[in-house]
This record gives sequence, structure tokens and C-alpha cells, in this order.
Amino acid sequence: MVKYVRYAFTILNCAGKRRSLVESLESIVIVAVLLVILAYLTLFTVNTSQVAIITRFGKFQRAATDGLNWKWPIIDVVAGRVSLRVNQISLTMETKTKDNVFVTIPISVQHQVRPERVFDAYYKLSNPIAQIQAYVEQVILGHVPGMTLDEVFASQSGIAAAVKKELDADMAGFGYEIVNVLVTDIVPDDKVKSAMNDINAAQREQVAAAARGEAEKILVVKRAEAEAESKALQGAGIANQRKAIIEGLQNSIEQFQKTVGGTSASEVMQLVLVTQYFDTLKAIGENDKTNTLFLSHAPGAVRDMSDQILQSILGAEKAKT
Repeated sequence: MVKYVRYAFTILNCAGKRRSLVESLESIVIVAVLLVILAYLTLFTVNTSQVAIITRFGKFQRAATDGLNWKWPIIDVVAGRVSLRVNQISLTMETKTKDNVFVTIPISVQHQVRPERVFDAYYKLSNPIAQIQAYVEQVILGHVPGMTLDEVFASQSGIAAAVKKELDADMAGFGYEIVNVLVTDIVPDDKVKSAMNDINAAQREQVAAAARGEAEKILVVKRAEAEAESKALQGAGIANQRKAIIEGLQNSIEQFQKTVGGTSASEVMQLVLVTQYFDTLKAIGENDKTNTLFLSHAPGAVRDMSDQILQSILGAEKAKT
């Protein structure tokens, strides 16, 4: 009997130890879960180029930078996150120039939040993009209507500088820095572009026509100068040729008179002319492509021609004396 009682007490002791072990494990699990929940409510991370806004009961407490951060659980809340990267806003403005031409101006505004002014950037503006667009519209409408279309094209960088200057002054109070403003294009109406191209083409055609006229004028003048110089040289050549012919005839007559005595100058001249006449006929006959036509080329006509030439020479000699 005693043996069975001892066995019963042994079983009860083992059951008690198991119960205490289970209770210990349950306590450890509960503590671990509480620690995890506490860490989840206390610790948080912030990405690079971001700032977390920490509030306590709705009031701004601080700005947490990138990395691992902590906050009081329950009473502190991450209200939002602000990016410190450079962001770009693309806008398209339509306005009228001084010469009544409607143009479309694409504008890109690059901005970022100042790290030391995160509070202003997060709480002072509910819609920063709309605010920046309103300022850009104000500047564009204040500058472009006072310029002609050509001045708008020439002042593209000036318009961008004016927009940046205005935005720098206005957005600085809200914690934003304007990095750059780019006026990427000036786009007039298609009909205006076509008209501008036509005007440009007409002006270039006018310049080209004037250049062609000057070139033709130079060619005509040079051609006239060349022709005048050619005629002058041709005349000088003919004069020299005639002079040489006369000198040759004179020498032939004198030589013939010395060789054959008692011969008059007219007879010698007739002989020379007849010789030249037959030489000319021979030269023409040797050329198979000649188109020369002699009228009254009988030998008797040569005598008449020689008489006329001789009378001319004699008349010229008398005029000299």
C-alpha cells in the first residue's frame, strides 16, 4: 500500500515541474512579443535624402534624419516624410506677345526643400506645385506681353532668369530652394511659323537675287572689257599686218628694180599682186572645207585691183610730201 502511495506522489511532483516549465516558456514568449511590439512602436528608419516629421499629440516635435531613429511609443507619431531630392515641375504657359501672336512656352522648374526649413515646407504649403505654377504664370504674364515675337525668341534665357529670381524670393519663405528654371522652347501657332518661314525664304531669295544680279553685272562688264581689249589688239594687229605688207611690197619693188632695170613701180606691183593672187587660190584649193567665194576673179580683174592699190599708195605718198 505504501508503495502505491509513493508512486502517486512521484507522478504529482513530475506534473508540477512540467506545469512550472510551461508557465516559464509562456512568460518568455509574452515578454518577447512585448519587446517586439515596443521596438516596432519605438524604432523606425528614414531613407537617404528624406526627413521624417515627428509630432507629439499633434504638435511638431522634431525632424528625424536618415538612418535608424527612435520615438516615444504611442505619444510620438511619424506624421509624414519630406523628400530632399531635386524635383522637377513641367509647366506649359500660353500668352500673347506685343505683336498679337499667341505663343506656348514650356517651362521646367527644378526645386528642392531646404533641410533647415523642413517645418516650413511641410506645414506652410498644402500644394507647393500649384503655388509655384501661380508664381510662374504671374512672371510670364508680366514679361512676355511687352515683347514682340522676335524679342521673345531672343530673350529666352532672360525670361528663365526673371522667373527664377521671382520664385527664389517668394518660395524661400516656404522652405523651398529654386535650383534652376528652364524655358525649353517658344512655340508659336503653326500658321505663324509658316508665315515666318515664308518671310525668311523671301528675304533670302531677295539677297540671292541681288547677288546673282551683281554677278551678272560683273560678267557683262568683264566681257565688254575683254571684247574692247580684243578689238584693240585686233586693230593693232591689222595695222601692224598692213604695215608689214607695205614694207614688204616696198622692199620687193626696190629689189626688183635693182635686179631688173627699166621696170616701173606699177609693173612690179602688178607682178607681186598676181603672185599673191595665185598663192591665195592655191591655199584655198588645198583646203577641202573652204567656203570662200571669189567674184570676178579672172586675171584681168587683178590688174584693175592692182591699179587701185597703186593709186592709193601714190596718193598716200603725195599726202606725206
